[in-house]
Amino acid sequence: MKQIVFTTTAPKAVGPYSQAITAGEMVFTSGQLGIDPSTGKLAQGVEQQAHCSMRNLGEILKAKGLNYANIIKTTIFLADMADFTTVNTVYASYFTGDFPARSCVQVAALPLGGLVEIECIAVS
Repeated sequence: MKQIVFTTTAPKAVGPYSQAITAGEMVFTSGQLGIDPSTGKLAQGVEQQAHCSMRNLGEILKAKGLNYANIIKTTIFLADMADFTTVNTVYASYFTGDFPARSCVQVAALPLGGLVEIECIAVS
């Protein structure tokens, strides 16, 4: 049975989708832009947007009693692959020990003019 995940500590969806859905022990998050939940606006620059994306994922996972260690797969969407090294450094700082599987792709554009968007699959 699926269940909607929602927390007020991460940005509200900018469209007709849920922050995350659980199905059994699996949690599937929607992509998280680098939106600062305190302002509702994109953070300045790709480094800060990457931090906001990761923190937003963390808040969604926390709503289910999980954390970054529960992530088994991520997908990173970049507006510019030239930002890969910066985002990679930020991303790595949120994990200790084993890293999840990951894909990283450049896209033509992201919603709201975002520079990075990150989604994940986690397991409890």
